[in-house]
This record gives sequence, structure tokens and C-alpha cells, in this order.
Amino acid sequence: MDDTQYLQHCRGLWREFATTLNQRTAGLDSENPLRELADACYRLPDEALYTQGPPLVLRLFTHQPEFAPTFPRTLLWFLGGDCLHVLTDEEIATFQALDEARLEAAARGELFDYQGNAAARLQLT
Repeated sequence: MDDTQYLQHCRGLWREFATTLNQRTAGLDSENPLRELADACYRLPDEALYTQGPPLVLRLFTHQPEFAPTFPRTLLWFLGGDCLHVLTDEEIATFQALDEARLEAAARGELFDYQGNAAARLQLT
């Protein structure tokens, strides 16, 4: 997986999470805070993921913690900043190792199986 594929993978994880959250909250009143959060996640354009994504994630973890376990840990690493505070030290070390392995493979002109390695190391997507 090169950098472009990694970006696409993370954007895909966001879209999958946002779609699922949006579907799960569709029956709530439009004024419900969880419904508003789901709508904001769902409407977030790819190019705004870095700037508007982290506040939405932190809002999820702070105000709707029951949904926090459904959020992909990989996205916490991808978004960085305050989202890193949600990760354990072990997860951070693992994501650092995955990034280093991905960059080393790229330097050799090889593709890195990020999803396979992440699943093996983290038991996550």
C-alpha cells in the first residue's frame, strides 16, 4: 500500500463508519445531538477530513462514548493530534511500526500490505 492507497483506505474507513452511524441514527429526531453528529460525519467531504474530522471524533468519544468502540482505531492514528490521546501506548507503538514498515517498503519500491499487517498486529481494521 503506497501513500495514495493508504489515504484512500482511511477515507474509506471514514465513509464506512459515517454511513453506518448515519443509518443507525436515522430514526432519531433531527435535533438529537447524536443524529446531528452522525449527519456531520456523513456530510464531511474527503478534503475536510483532517481539519473537521478530529473535532467530530472527539465529540463522539466525549459525548457519545457508547459509539466510540465502533470507530476504527486506524482513523485515530491517521487523524493524529488530540485523537492520539484515545489510543493506548501499545497501539501508538504499533501504528508507528506499521508506518515505518510502510515507508521502508515504499523506499524499496514495494507495496506494503497495510491492512493485513494491521489486522495481524492490532486485530483491527
